[in-house]
Formats: sequence, C-alpha cells, structure tokens
Amino acid sequence: MIRFNTKYFYLAILLFLIEASIAIFLDDRIIRPLVGDILVVVLIYCFIKAFWQIRTITAALGVFAFACLIEGLQYLQLVDRLGLRDNRLIATVLGTTFDSKDILAYAIGAALVLVVEHRPVASGRWNR
Repeated sequence: MIRFNTKYFYLAILLFLIEASIAIFLDDRIIRPLVGDILVVVLIYCFIKAFWQIRTITAALGVFAFACLIEGLQYLQLVDRLGLRDNRLIATVLGTTFDSKDILAYAIGAALVLVVEHRPVASGRWNR
C-alpha cells in the first residue's frame, strides 16, 4: 500500500547526502567501502519505507537480496559485458568490482535496520 512517510523520506535524503559526500570526498579503505555499503542498505530501506507501507522484515530482507543481486552482477562483470565501464553513473550505481566483503557489509546494514526498527521504546513495547 502506498503511503508517504515524512520521517523515512528525510532520513533517505540525509543518507543520500552522506553517501554522496563519502563517494566524492573519501578514498580510504574503511569508510568508503565498508560504511558506504552499510549505509546504502539503510538508504534504500528508508526510501522504500518513505513511499510504501511494508513490514520491516520484508523491506530489510528485500533490500539485502537486492544488494546481493547487484554484487552478483559485479561478479559476472555486467558493466564490462555491456560496454558501460566508461559511463560513470552506471559504473557507480552498479559497481564494477566484486568483493565478497561487501555482502557482509550489506548484512550488517540489514541487521542494523532490524535492530533499530525493533528496539524497545519507553513504553516497554517493541517499535515496529
């Protein structure tokens, strides 16, 4: 069901700006590859939750599966096979290099979403 959620929309925008800043200004071995991959899962999750009323577990696992699919396409060198390596936008969005550690980062991102979304709130009930 479509239902706009301002909180998730603003979070998605904030995470997009953080991701863009990481991509533009950082070229290190920890923040860009690890934190960037963790945050991209949270970013996509927030974007989905901004527009669709969907269960947390469904959205988080769906985003994790999608991220793994993209990583699998990197393993198959899809960007090179399509001759799009020189297209900076496509190469950035789809990625060009497979790294099995990225799957771990995606799993951490999905787990982070699940932990934050299902944390106990002040009333003693679980946040859903």
